[in-house]
Amino acid sequence: MRRERPGLDPLSATLLGAGYLLLLIGFYYAMKAPPDVDQGYLVRILYVHVAAAWTGYLAFIVAGIYALLYLIKGHPAYDRLSAASAEIGLWLSLLMVIGGMMWARPTWGVYWVWEPRLTSVAVMIAIYVGYFLVRQAIEDPEMRAKAAAAVAILGVINIPITYMSVYWWRSIHQTATIDVINRKTHMPPEMLIPLLVNLFAFTVLYAAFLRLKGRIAAFEARWEEHHG
Repeated sequence: MRRERPGLDPLSATLLGAGYLLLLIGFYYAMKAPPDVDQGYLVRILYVHVAAAWTGYLAFIVAGIYALLYLIKGHPAYDRLSAASAEIGLWLSLLMVIGGMMWARPTWGVYWVWEPRLTSVAVMIAIYVGYFLVRQAIEDPEMRAKAAAAVAILGVINIPITYMSVYWWRSIHQTATIDVINRKTHMPPEMLIPLLVNLFAFTVLYAAFLRLKGRIAAFEARWEEHHG
């Protein structure tokens, strides 16, 4: 009998390859993009910062959807995928914060300020750090999954608050680069294209890593079931 291994399957390999290729293309276009009138070449941080932010939001929303599916159907696979998506979202959010701090220091004069957008981002990250603390603290698998699902769903509620914070309260943070509320953007095409390519690249890589982490988690669950 052939031993099952949680390695790269063809779809995961394709997604990873496509994601990294798109990332290289996005980097090329970002380097060719003209400087911003006010920010100069510092605007290039935005191409990663915004892509990480949006993909992080997507990852947290997907984690919440899988958490809800787990509460409804009780299948462990939904819990595993929720945890995998939440972990990817947390890493993307940390990348978003690092990029934001690199942009803030020369623009605002400080790395961090407790204004509405950054405060809501800090709350969002704290929620998902708490999510993994819950997963570590509870030993019973079913109770752990239910408690984690509740935190994941709570985290989704904070996402629109984070996004809308620059519209609802006075903030020194700039408004959304792509304004989905008013369906417009102030970016010229030569700056919008690299942003969209990077956003697509991050999304494809997110899908690849979610699939990989889901497969590895399923393999580990089967191993524990048969050998634990």
